[in-house]
Amino acid sequence: MEGASFIIPMQPWGTIGNLNMNSGQEAAAAVNEEASLFKDIFKNALNQVKETQADVEYKQYLLSTGQLDDAHTLPIAEAKAGLSLDVLIALRNKTVESYNELIKMSV
Repeated sequence: MEGASFIIPMQPWGTIGNLNMNSGQEAAAAVNEEASLFKDIFKNALNQVKETQADVEYKQYLLSTGQLDDAHTLPIAEAKAGLSLDVLIALRNKTVESYNELIKMSV
């Protein structure tokens, strides 16, 4: 067995990062923390869409009443609103795709 000296036996993991896989309460706390993190990300993306759309509507109002000094700010605001909506849609699509993959898993 002189040629197999490069093989290192596997060691048990025990913990993964700060999460101890043997403790149910710690695992539940980690899941809740991750869920709230995802919720915050999704909520921030939704708020960004609302804010950029409100900015577009305000600049459209200013342009229609003649109060907008530089007309190029409206297309810029529309591009920002479109981008934030695209990000939200991509986030939603990835969420649905991930959910479908989790449903397909057998335990």
